[in-house]
Amino acid sequence: MSEEIIREAIHPYGDDVLIATKAGLTRNGPDVIRTDEGLVRLGPAAWPPVGRPEYLRQQALMSLRRLGVDHIDLFQLHRVDPKVPLEDQVGELKRLQDEGKIVSIGLSQVTVGQIEQARAIVEIATVQNRYNLTDRSSADVLEYCTRHGIGFIPWAPVAAGELARPGGPVDRIATIHHTGPSQVALAWLLARSEVVLPIPGTSKVAHLEENVSAATLRLSDAEIDELTAAA
Repeated sequence: MSEEIIREAIHPYGDDVLIATKAGLTRNGPDVIRTDEGLVRLGPAAWPPVGRPEYLRQQALMSLRRLGVDHIDLFQLHRVDPKVPLEDQVGELKRLQDEGKIVSIGLSQVTVGQIEQARAIVEIATVQNRYNLTDRSSADVLEYCTRHGIGFIPWAPVAAGELARPGGPVDRIATIHHTGPSQVALAWLLARSEVVLPIPGTSKVAHLEENVSAATLRLSDAEIDELTAAA
């Protein structure tokens, strides 16, 4: 659906537009279900990974059709399917790349070991893991990507949790810079590494403009250190 919306909105694409999409997850139901105990959030259970080579190829071909392109600039493995050898999943993406259907290949929610395993097969351009002010679980992945020049795309980048509460460090720093907590969270991410490429979600143009403005927000070294230590 999102690919069809993208095509409707900006096709034909200009030379400065890079198209990125994903494959490797399926949806087997709603995120939230009602049980006798009340509402239950399924979380990852609602999105099981499917990494069979024939499925990944089918999804890539369907993305080409929906987007109206003859190649995809960045095609990412949405999740590693534990039931399928990683070399088979990445190997199929390499075959699509060799055929000219994919330009660059990315991974999502992976470990350093999985990145290294994939890099033994094909060059990896990007890694998309959850990483933000309050979730540093992928710090080792970011460090690895920085060291090897791999683009790191943190998802849920503006999550600040308790740090953004009134009087908290994010709120206080935002007040000093006359901006919002989301911009502070994004500016902190951008200061972490030159390979960081945040993807904040937004449904309004105003929010998009606010998020883009984070690129010009310069936090002091002391502010960055405070935010880094706060979690």
